[in-house]
Amino acid sequence: MVTLVLENTEHQRCWLVQDLAKELGIELLFLPLCSPNLNLSERLWNFVKIEVLNSRHHQDFAKFREVIDGCLADMPTKRKGKLATLLTHNFQTWDNVSVLQA
Repeated sequence: MVTLVLENTEHQRCWLVQDLAKELGIELLFLPLCSPNLNLSERLWNFVKIEVLNSRHHQDFAKFREVIDGCLADMPTKRKGKLATLLTHNFQTWDNVSVLQA
């Protein structure tokens, strides 16, 4: 069986998507709401923003797009090390933590 991980959005939870997935034997696994750290596309976009967009002015949309495309093109070479740390499964767990009474 194939499991497809999706964002928890209306257009991905609609009956059309769910019926087609069932017909094709695909299990749909939806990410929890408000969980951008679990979504690789969100993590990648945040990386691009930090690398080439934050606190920078671009003269026009063409230049804006050029720096984004350049950053993405450099992922396997110049930015490989930084990208490797971004896309790791480094999650905090709360095992053996006492819960305080309110």
